[in-house]
Amino acid sequence: MHPVVPNLETLSASTCWSCLKELEKAAHFCPHCSRLQPPADSDYFSFFGLQRRLNIDLNTLEKEFYKLSRRLHPDVYARASAGEQQWSTQKSSLLNDAYRTLRDPIARTEYLLELEGVKMEEQSRAATDEARAQGKQKQQVVPPDLLEEVFEFNMQLEEMRMSNKMGERDEQVAKDLELAKSHFEQMLSSSNDDLRKLWNEWDRVIAAGADAEDPQRTAVRDNMVALLNRRSYVRNLVRDVNEVLED
Repeated sequence: MHPVVPNLETLSASTCWSCLKELEKAAHFCPHCSRLQPPADSDYFSFFGLQRRLNIDLNTLEKEFYKLSRRLHPDVYARASAGEQQWSTQKSSLLNDAYRTLRDPIARTEYLLELEGVKMEEQSRAATDEARAQGKQKQQVVPPDLLEEVFEFNMQLEEMRMSNKMGERDEQVAKDLELAKSHFEQMLSSSNDDLRKLWNEWDRVIAAGADAEDPQRTAVRDNMVALLNRRSYVRNLVRDVNEVLED
């Protein structure tokens, strides 16, 4: 006979539904009776018991992911109450989403910025996916320092597209685009190094207890936004070169 799950609205979020003993915030399992707990209102970081820091030990994250995968898998709760079956399904789905996001350095940074209330510019990954789903042309914001360089680059892209269309590949333009691609790829590599430096700054500011209005915290956040937008734009330039050269 399945155990009866009490009305959760009458219980504290820090109380086990089964043994009614106190829990740590957002616990997956009761430390007293080991029963699965309902999903808590938490973010991806707290789901793994992490603070909102950007430097993460990926080996530890992976081990915790596989550990939770085994314990939360719906098959484990095939004979449990309907409530526990539903919770295991919900938590397994959230576990996969959280792991995919946190293990990827760019997705992790974008997610943290979302938690900070930041809406990325039009060239962000989410905006790209949304534009494709709606069949629209994605808008892009050109970083000011790249305006002149990108103008010339776009002229070369158009020349290459026209020559490809006419079946007369322009090898000189192709060579220029290959050089531009190499230049942009170097920019991407450099941006990764710069982003890690900003991670360190962010983690230091958070460790110091800076609140949301702290000028240092705001400055690091804004610098990460600018860097991610620039990186996303440059990545799109590399994609455009690859497309036209492979045409």
